Amino acid sequence: MMVAAALAAAAPCALAQDGAPAEPTAGPSAGPSALGPASFVSGTEDLPLMAGLREVPERGVVFESPNGRIVETWAVGYVPAERVRAFYRESLPHLGWRAGDDDLTFRREGEVLTLDFPAAGKDTAPGAALTVRFRITPDP
Repeated sequence: MMVAAALAAAAPCALAQDGAPAEPTAGPSAGPSALGPASFVSGTEDLPLMAGLREVPERGVVFESPNGRIVETWAVGYVPAERVRAFYRESLPHLGWRAGDDDLTFRREGEVLTLDFPAAGKDTAPGAALTVRFRITPDP
């Protein structure tokens, strides 16, 4: 129940009255919270998968180590990297994650969450799908 409350705080426009995801808001004021999370990243119970991203299940790894869990999940979508950054910078603090050393690293309860865009760069074709890698590892 706390996760639902945190997500509601992170994305107040994301849920319809029946609790189902609402349609994305159009227009220039539609920010990352207007899209809201579509689901959760596999291997986690409270890391939202931003609407517009789709997981690539065959690339995911989830296991427990003596030092804590290790999760690596990949997602793709036709979403600008800056929009993904903004969504997670806005959403994750409501779920207990604290910003780390850069805008794509977060810490919580002995874990480090890192997001990156491995294929993004100057050679990426305009309009190409963005690949996002989510990694949760024990905090050293």
